[in-house]
Amino acid sequence: MADLSGGEDGRAAEGYPCGRLGFFWIREGGGKMGVWPRKRILISLIMGAALLGVVSAFLMVGPPALLAKSEHPDFCVQCHVMEAEYEAWSHAGAHRRSKCVDCHLPNENAATHYVWKAIDGLKDVAFFYSGHVPERIKLTSHGRKVLQRNCVRCHDMAVSMINRERPCWSCHRRISHQSSGAMATL
Repeated sequence: MADLSGGEDGRAAEGYPCGRLGFFWIREGGGKMGVWPRKRILISLIMGAALLGVVSAFLMVGPPALLAKSEHPDFCVQCHVMEAEYEAWSHAGAHRRSKCVDCHLPNENAATHYVWKAIDGLKDVAFFYSGHVPERIKLTSHGRKVLQRNCVRCHDMAVSMINRERPCWSCHRRISHQSSGAMATL
Protein backbone atom coordinates (compact mmCIF):
# COMPACT_ATOMS: atom_id res chain seq x y z
CA MET A 1 0.00 0.00 0.00
CA ALA A 2 1.29 3.45 -0.86
CA ASP A 3 2.37 5.86 1.87
CA LEU A 4 0.01 8.79 1.69
CA SER A 5 1.38 10.51 4.76
CA GLY A 6 2.60 14.04 4.38
CA GLY A 7 5.50 14.01 6.79
CA GLU A 8 7.82 11.89 8.87
CA ASP A 9 5.25 11.64 11.65
CA GLY A 10 2.61 10.18 9.35
CA ARG A 11 0.34 13.26 9.30
CA ALA A 12 -0.99 14.68 6.07
CA ALA A 13 0.90 17.70 4.77
CA GLU A 14 -0.74 21.01 5.50
CA GLY A 15 -3.06 21.99 2.67
CA TYR A 16 -2.81 18.53 1.12
CA PRO A 17 -5.47 16.38 2.76
CA CYS A 18 -4.24 13.12 1.33
CA GLY A 19 -0.46 13.72 1.59
CA ARG A 20 2.20 12.63 -0.88
CA LEU A 21 3.11 9.54 -2.86
CA GLY A 22 6.74 9.28 -3.94
CA PHE A 23 7.78 12.56 -5.55
CA PHE A 24 4.21 13.75 -6.16
CA TRP A 25 1.64 15.32 -3.89
CA ILE A 26 -1.69 13.53 -4.04
CA ARG A 27 -4.93 15.44 -3.83
CA GLU A 28 -8.30 14.05 -2.92
CA GLY A 29 -9.55 12.01 -5.79
CA GLY A 30 -6.05 10.70 -6.58
CA GLY A 31 -4.81 13.41 -9.04
CA LYS A 32 -1.27 14.82 -8.88
CA MET A 33 -1.09 18.22 -7.20
CA GLY A 34 2.49 19.25 -8.05
CA VAL A 35 6.07 18.06 -8.30
CA TRP A 36 7.87 17.57 -5.03
CA PRO A 37 10.65 20.22 -4.53
CA ARG A 38 13.51 17.69 -4.43
CA LYS A 39 12.61 16.47 -7.90
CA ARG A 40 12.65 20.05 -9.21
CA ILE A 41 16.10 20.53 -7.76
CA LEU A 42 17.29 17.25 -9.29
CA ILE A 43 15.90 18.17 -12.71
CA SER A 44 17.48 21.64 -12.46
CA LEU A 45 20.86 20.12 -11.58
CA ILE A 46 20.68 17.65 -14.47
CA MET A 47 19.71 20.38 -16.93
CA GLY A 48 22.45 22.67 -15.59
CA ALA A 49 25.05 19.90 -15.91
CA ALA A 50 23.91 19.15 -19.47
CA LEU A 51 24.12 22.83 -20.41
CA LEU A 52 27.56 23.09 -18.80
CA GLY A 53 28.66 20.00 -20.75
CA VAL A 54 27.50 21.45 -24.07
CA VAL A 55 29.17 24.81 -23.40
CA SER A 56 32.37 23.08 -22.24
CA ALA A 57 32.47 20.86 -25.32
CA PHE A 58 32.01 23.91 -27.55
CA LEU A 59 34.80 25.78 -25.77
CA MET A 60 37.14 22.75 -25.83
CA VAL A 61 36.67 22.28 -29.55
CA GLY A 62 36.55 26.02 -30.03
CA PRO A 63 34.38 28.28 -32.06
CA PRO A 64 34.27 26.96 -35.63
CA ALA A 65 36.17 29.90 -37.13
CA LEU A 66 39.02 29.56 -34.62
CA LEU A 67 39.11 25.80 -35.10
CA ALA A 68 39.35 26.19 -38.88
CA LYS A 69 42.02 28.88 -38.54
CA SER A 70 44.15 26.71 -36.23
CA GLU A 71 44.24 23.97 -38.88
CA HIS A 72 46.08 26.22 -41.36
CA PRO A 73 49.89 26.58 -41.57
CA ASP A 74 49.58 30.37 -41.26
CA PHE A 75 48.37 29.77 -37.69
CA CYS A 76 51.37 27.56 -36.86
CA VAL A 77 53.90 30.13 -38.08
CA GLN A 78 52.54 32.78 -35.72
CA CYS A 79 55.02 31.45 -33.14
CA HIS A 80 58.41 32.70 -34.26
CA VAL A 81 60.03 29.38 -33.31
CA MET A 82 58.19 27.74 -36.24
CA GLU A 83 59.38 30.19 -38.90
CA ALA A 84 62.17 27.94 -40.23
CA GLU A 85 59.82 24.94 -40.44
CA TYR A 86 57.20 27.05 -42.20
CA GLU A 87 59.76 28.38 -44.67
CA ALA A 88 60.97 24.85 -45.42
CA TRP A 89 57.38 23.60 -45.80
CA SER A 90 56.52 26.41 -48.21
CA HIS A 91 59.28 25.14 -50.55
CA ALA A 92 58.48 21.44 -50.17
CA GLY A 93 56.91 20.75 -53.57
CA ALA A 94 53.78 18.60 -53.48
CA HIS A 95 53.54 18.72 -49.70
CA ARG A 96 52.79 22.45 -49.84
CA ARG A 97 49.18 21.41 -50.48
CA SER A 98 49.13 19.64 -47.11
CA LYS A 99 48.48 21.40 -43.83
CA CYS A 100 50.66 20.89 -40.75
CA VAL A 101 47.87 18.92 -39.08
CA ASP A 102 47.64 16.53 -42.06
CA CYS A 103 51.06 15.13 -41.18
CA HIS A 104 51.64 16.00 -37.53
CA LEU A 105 48.31 14.96 -35.94
CA PRO A 106 46.56 11.58 -35.92
CA ASN A 107 43.91 11.48 -38.63
CA GLU A 108 42.25 8.10 -38.02
CA ASN A 109 39.15 9.74 -36.54
CA ALA A 110 38.01 13.20 -35.48
CA ALA A 111 38.00 12.50 -31.73
CA THR A 112 41.63 11.34 -31.67
CA HIS A 113 42.62 14.20 -33.96
CA TYR A 114 41.13 16.88 -31.70
CA VAL A 115 42.34 15.30 -28.46
CA TRP A 116 45.93 15.25 -29.75
CA LYS A 117 45.50 18.71 -31.26
CA ALA A 118 44.62 19.99 -27.78
CA ILE A 119 47.47 18.07 -26.11
CA ASP A 120 50.10 19.18 -28.64
CA GLY A 121 48.76 22.74 -28.71
CA LEU A 122 48.89 23.06 -24.91
CA LYS A 123 52.37 21.55 -24.86
CA ASP A 124 53.56 23.99 -27.54
CA VAL A 125 52.07 26.95 -25.66
CA ALA A 126 53.71 25.79 -22.40
CA PHE A 127 57.14 25.45 -24.07
CA PHE A 128 56.78 28.78 -25.86
CA TYR A 129 55.67 30.88 -22.88
CA SER A 130 58.04 29.21 -20.41
CA GLY A 131 60.98 29.99 -22.69
CA HIS A 132 62.02 26.32 -22.94
CA VAL A 133 61.73 25.95 -26.71
CA PRO A 134 64.65 23.84 -27.93
CA GLU A 135 67.07 25.29 -30.49
CA ARG A 136 66.14 22.52 -32.93
CA ILE A 137 62.61 21.17 -32.70
CA LYS A 138 62.56 17.37 -32.85
CA LEU A 139 59.71 14.89 -33.11
CA THR A 140 58.77 12.93 -30.02
CA SER A 141 58.40 9.15 -30.30
CA HIS A 142 54.62 9.65 -30.52
CA GLY A 143 55.14 12.30 -33.21
CA ARG A 144 57.31 9.93 -35.26
CA LYS A 145 54.61 7.23 -35.11
CA VAL A 146 51.90 9.71 -36.14
CA LEU A 147 54.02 11.07 -38.98
CA GLN A 148 54.80 7.57 -40.26
CA ARG A 149 51.11 6.53 -40.14
CA ASN A 150 50.14 9.68 -42.04
CA CYS A 151 52.81 9.13 -44.71
CA VAL A 152 51.50 5.59 -45.23
CA ARG A 153 47.87 6.79 -45.13
CA CYS A 154 48.44 9.30 -47.96
CA HIS A 155 50.86 7.21 -50.00
CA ASP A 156 49.34 3.78 -49.34
CA MET A 157 49.56 2.52 -52.93
CA ALA A 158 53.15 3.72 -53.37
CA VAL A 159 54.37 2.01 -50.21
CA SER A 160 52.33 -1.19 -50.50
CA MET A 161 55.40 -3.26 -51.48
CA ILE A 162 57.99 -1.86 -49.05
CA ASN A 163 58.75 -2.03 -45.35
CA ARG A 164 56.28 0.36 -43.73
CA GLU A 165 58.07 0.28 -40.38
CA ARG A 166 61.12 2.09 -41.71
CA PRO A 167 60.61 5.86 -41.32
CA CYS A 168 59.75 7.39 -44.67
CA TRP A 169 62.01 10.37 -44.01
CA SER A 170 65.06 8.09 -43.65
CA CYS A 171 65.05 7.83 -47.46
CA HIS A 172 63.06 10.93 -48.36
CA ARG A 173 65.27 13.37 -46.50
CA ARG A 174 64.02 16.39 -48.40
CA ILE A 175 60.61 15.95 -46.73
CA SER A 176 62.09 16.84 -43.34
CA HIS A 177 61.75 20.55 -42.58
CA GLN A 178 65.48 20.93 -42.04
CA SER A 179 66.35 19.40 -45.41
CA SER A 180 63.78 20.76 -47.80
CA GLY A 181 63.54 23.65 -50.17
CA ALA A 182 65.30 26.81 -49.07
CA MET A 183 66.63 25.09 -45.95
CA ALA A 184 68.60 22.58 -48.03
CA THR A 185 70.63 25.37 -49.60
CA LEU A 186 71.66 27.02 -46.33
